[in-house]
Amino acid sequence: MKFPKLSGIRKLTSSHAGRIALVAIPTGIVSAGLMGGVAQGAVPVSFAVSGTQFQITSSQLEGTGFSQYSGIAKDAEGGKHSVVTANIKDATLENLCQSAVTDTPLGKVGVLIKAGGKGTPASAKDLQIGMTGLKGDAEFKNIRIGVDASDVNTKAKGSKGDFAQDSDTISIKDLEQDSWTTTASVFTLKDMSLKLTDGSESCF
Repeated sequence: MKFPKLSGIRKLTSSHAGRIALVAIPTGIVSAGLMGGVAQGAVPVSFAVSGTQFQITSSQLEGTGFSQYSGIAKDAEGGKHSVVTANIKDATLENLCQSAVTDTPLGKVGVLIKAGGKGTPASAKDLQIGMTGLKGDAEFKNIRIGVDASDVNTKAKGSKGDFAQDSDTISIKDLEQDSWTTTASVFTLKDMSLKLTDGSESCF
């Protein structure tokens, strides 16, 4: 999915310390739950995450070339955060909203970004999200559940032996997501607006 500046470049860990099981339900509510042990899949992005998660919403996400597996995001202090890594080759997001709130010496400061709300959705290529929560009404085409994370159908892959899933397409209505990271080779935000807030405004 972008967005706030993430500082402190550092390679994310890919070492193994446990296994994670991810389950996707093709219809109804999708829940990306972290179950049992420490996630160990590789997250192929190379920056240290900030100490703040952020929210993303979209009234409709459409994507092709989807995969999902476990991962670990590492912050600038060396802390490790379990994430579910989702990859989408090409994605469009209608009514995109992204919000983050940070504690500062001056109090809480928020950033609120909106785009794709005037008939032209935001779009992304080679989208990768490191998330901790996801919900919405989802549909997958040609889904494979239980694939080895090193053998998913996307360029970015997880660690051998980890549980994963992939599909030709993904469609999520009323997406709500908590994330540590989002990267893309190209991210186009049509009719983007950005404003600072006192932290009281968020996407959900």
